[in-house]
Amino acid sequence: MVNEEPNQQERDGTPSQTSALGENPSLLAHPSVSAHPSVSIHPSVSAHPSSSVHPSSLALPSGLAHPSSSGPEDLSVIKVSKRRWAVVLVFSCYSMCNAFQWIQYGSINNIFMNFYGVSAFAIDWLSMCYMLTYIPLLLPVAWLLEKFGLRTIALTGSALNCLGAWVKLGSLKPHLFPVTVLGQVICSVAQVFILGMPSRIASVWFGANEVSTACSVAVFGNQLGIAIGFLVPPVLVPNIKDQDKLAYHISIMFYIIAGVATLLFILVIIVFKEKPKHPPSRAQSLSYALASPDASYLSSIVRLFKNLNFVLLIITYGLNAGAFYALSTLLNRMVILHYPGEEVNAGRIGLTIVIAGMLGAMISGVWLDRTKTYKETTLVVYIMTLVGMVVYTLTLNLGHLWVVFITAGAMGFFMTGYLPLGFEFAVELTYPESEGMSSGLLNVSAQVFGIIFTISQGQIIDNYGTRPGNIFLCAFLTLGAVLTAFIRADLRRQKANKETPENKPPEEDESKTSKAPTGVLEEHL
Repeated sequence: MVNEEPNQQERDGTPSQTSALGENPSLLAHPSVSAHPSVSIHPSVSAHPSSSVHPSSLALPSGLAHPSSSGPEDLSVIKVSKRRWAVVLVFSCYSMCNAFQWIQYGSINNIFMNFYGVSAFAIDWLSMCYMLTYIPLLLPVAWLLEKFGLRTIALTGSALNCLGAWVKLGSLKPHLFPVTVLGQVICSVAQVFILGMPSRIASVWFGANEVSTACSVAVFGNQLGIAIGFLVPPVLVPNIKDQDKLAYHISIMFYIIAGVATLLFILVIIVFKEKPKHPPSRAQSLSYALASPDASYLSSIVRLFKNLNFVLLIITYGLNAGAFYALSTLLNRMVILHYPGEEVNAGRIGLTIVIAGMLGAMISGVWLDRTKTYKETTLVVYIMTLVGMVVYTLTLNLGHLWVVFITAGAMGFFMTGYLPLGFEFAVELTYPESEGMSSGLLNVSAQVFGIIFTISQGQIIDNYGTRPGNIFLCAFLTLGAVLTAFIRADLRRQKANKETPENKPPEEDESKTSKAPTGVLEEHL
C-alpha cells in the first residue's frame, strides 16, 4: 500500500507524494502508541495528551479501516477527485429539501393553525420535533456513520426524507393532524442523518485548501432550504377560509416537495460514493493509514469532553444556532403581531435572513481557506451577530417593513453565516477525532438550546411582547460572545497538513524525506 518511491509518477502524470507513514510501518502495528493530540492521526485518535492513541475510537466503515476493500488505493498519492463537487452538491440539495420541510409549517403558522384547528404551540412543535428527535438519535447515527460510512448514511437520510414527504400527503383533511405529525417526525429522523455530514464530506473528499469552502457549500444547502421554506409556502398556500380550497393548495406544496425528495433520493443512489480513490489531503491520508476497527467508541466522546476548547465551542455554537432556530420558528408570529396580514412579507423577511446568511457562510468559508484564522473570524462574526440582533430588536416595532428587511438581513448575514464556521472550527480543535462526532455534538447543543429558546421566547412574546422576547436572546448571545473569546485556537488539523515531507528542503536526501512523518510524530511523544 505504501509507495516506496516519493517521485513516482501517476499514470496521468501527477506527482505522487510521500506516504503518510513514511518508512515506519510500526505505527500501524502499534495503535496504542501515545501521541500528542495535534498529530494523532485518525478521527478518533486521542484528543487528550494523557490518553493513549486509539486510531479509531469508533468502529470504522470497512472502506476506511481496510482501504483495499473499496478497490485499489495508494495512500502515498494525495489527489482530489473530480467527483467531489457532484457529491457535495447532491448532499447540499437533499439537505435543502429536508430543511424546507422543517420550516414549511412555521412560515405560515397561522394558516396551519386554522386548517387543523390546533394551537400555535402545536404548530411550533412541528418545528421543534426536529430538535427533539436529534438529541437521543445523535450517538446511534454517529456510530452508524463510523460503522457503515458516508454512502449508507446518505442513502438512509435521503430515503427517510422522501418517505416523510409522501406520508404528509395523507394529512390533507383537518382531522388528520396526527398524520402530518408522523410525516414530520420521519423527516426529523432524516435530519439526524444529514446535519453531521458537512464537515465529514469536506474532509473525506476535499483538499486542505478547499475544505472550509466545501463545508460552507454543504451547509449552504440547508440554509437555502430554510430560505425557500420561508418564501414558497406563503405563496402556494394563501390565507383563505374555504377548507377544501385550502386543502388543495396545501396538497400542491406537499406534492412538489415529495417529487423533489424522490428525485434527490435517486441522485444519491447514482452519484454518492463512499470515498475517493486517493486521499485528498495529508491529514486524510494519515487518517486512513492509522485506522483501526478495535478501539472504543465511547472513549472518543470522553476525549472530546476533556477538550476544554471544544466544550466551550459546543456551548457557544448552541447559543447562536439555538437563537437562530427560535427566531426562524417564531418569526411569522412576531411579524404578524406588528404587521397584521403580512404573512407573505413575513416569509420574505425570513428569506432575507437566510439568503444573507448563505452569503456570509460562503464568504467565511473562502476566507478561512485563505487565512486559517478560525478563532479570530469566529469571534468577530459572533460579536456582529449580537450587534445585528440588538438592532433588529430595536427596529422591529417601528412600523416600517423595509427597515425590518434591512436589519433582519444584517443580522442573518452573521447569525447563519456563523454555522459553517462552527463546524470547521470544531474539526480543527478536535482533529483527529471523527468529524461526524464533533459536528453531531455541536448540533445536539443547537437542538437543546433551540427547544429551550423557542419555548421560552414564545411564552415571553405571548405574555410581554416581542421586544422582551428578543432581549432574552440578546442576553444569551452576549454570553456566547464572551465564552468564544476564551477558546484557544489549537488548530490540530492545520498542523497535520503543514508538517509534510514535501515542505522539507530539497537538498535533504530521500531517506530523511520519507521518514519526516515519523519525526513529526516522535517530536510530540
